[in-house]
Amino acid sequence: MIFSATDVAEIVGGAISGPHVDISGASIDSRSIASGDLFVPVVAVRDGHDFIDEALASGAAAYLTSGPVRGGTSIAVADTVDALTALGEAARDRLRGDVIGVTGSVGKTSVKDLLVAAVDPIRRVHANPASFNNELGLPLTLVNAPEETEITVLEMGARGIGHIAKLCRTGRPTIGVVTCVAGAHTELFGSLDGVALGKGELIESLPRSGTAVLNADDHRVMGMRSRTAADVLTFGSRGDVAVSDLRLDGIMRPTFRLSTPWGSAEVRLGLAGAHMAMNTAAAIAAGGACGSPLEAMVAGVEAAGPSAWRMEVATSPSGAVIVNDAYNANPTSVRAALAALEESAADRRSAVLGVMAELGDEHDDEHRAIAREAAAIGVRVIAVDAPSYGPGVEHVDSIEAAAGALGSLSADDIVLVKGSRVAGLERLAKILLGPAGAE
Repeated sequence: MIFSATDVAEIVGGAISGPHVDISGASIDSRSIASGDLFVPVVAVRDGHDFIDEALASGAAAYLTSGPVRGGTSIAVADTVDALTALGEAARDRLRGDVIGVTGSVGKTSVKDLLVAAVDPIRRVHANPASFNNELGLPLTLVNAPEETEITVLEMGARGIGHIAKLCRTGRPTIGVVTCVAGAHTELFGSLDGVALGKGELIESLPRSGTAVLNADDHRVMGMRSRTAADVLTFGSRGDVAVSDLRLDGIMRPTFRLSTPWGSAEVRLGLAGAHMAMNTAAAIAAGGACGSPLEAMVAGVEAAGPSAWRMEVATSPSGAVIVNDAYNANPTSVRAALAALEESAADRRSAVLGVMAELGDEHDDEHRAIAREAAAIGVRVIAVDAPSYGPGVEHVDSIEAAAGALGSLSADDIVLVKGSRVAGLERLAKILLGPAGAE
């Protein structure tokens, strides 16, 4: 959006110094500054104020600062993150059309991306890039929305009670999607009921005129309907938007029947994993809630590619199928990935797994349960620096050792690569794919 520096200063309660310029977006990363951006230095492990000169040299029109003025156009504030939040709220005031919030323990980025794919052919859609779903990424998404935006999609992440509520005060969604409640971040939420309490803050935030899109197959999600006066639209195997006749091809791509309040359709995805059918149902439900026609939405999701490092399927030079699902991991998402592996046409199935982080007291039990379930369906597990998977799997201490343990792969092999972000297993997928895996 276009703001004058004077407007920004008034919105954030800051003191402007330097030429009065127009601002066309915002960034907290001096390396990604586009001409005309507002640079927002954040004080974290590194102090973003140290990169103001670099941001100006890269084309920043102005910058916020809670420290010394460094030339150019500055807006001095007490706290740069609070100022960014205020600017995000002002940008939200200028948006027209629906704002769709998406949260849940698993699948929120895929649902966000599928929703964009579904609606984008017919409406001007803007959404968080990648997983910019926190107190920094969400206001940045709002500030960077083009003026012509008709629908805004906001992925919302949370690491505790109150986080979603705070994001909703900034983003003010009119439609809210909850994918599921599962064992992710239970160390921080305390229990699955705590996860449900936190995720349901999205549904509580909706206006009476809004729509809650809820997973009919998850009783904790369905329990959220009592927390809103908005309309409720469900998705799932028995939802208002229902998936049936689901089958996978040899490389795990689902085909299924989708029944909706707006008609029925056969859907053939280019994405891997049966769980992508439910993610598609959630996206179609949200798109339908804002008036998008079913036929166009189906065409959009059928053309969609995978989100980065989420069930990305590629073939190595040796002919092996590599499934890069290394963006994150919790017990629910690992089980879904293993179920997809079981349905593949490969003769040999392997899973290279990293740690599933932030599981609290359930950490060891959940890891060992995954190891048992993988063994039961004939999947070889190689655990990378993750002893909690127990004695029934092969243990290595590095990504390079995992590649060595896999040995020579062929067209008879399929390899799943999955772990929490701290494991960094996307590097293994890159090694296994050779030149095809290079960025």
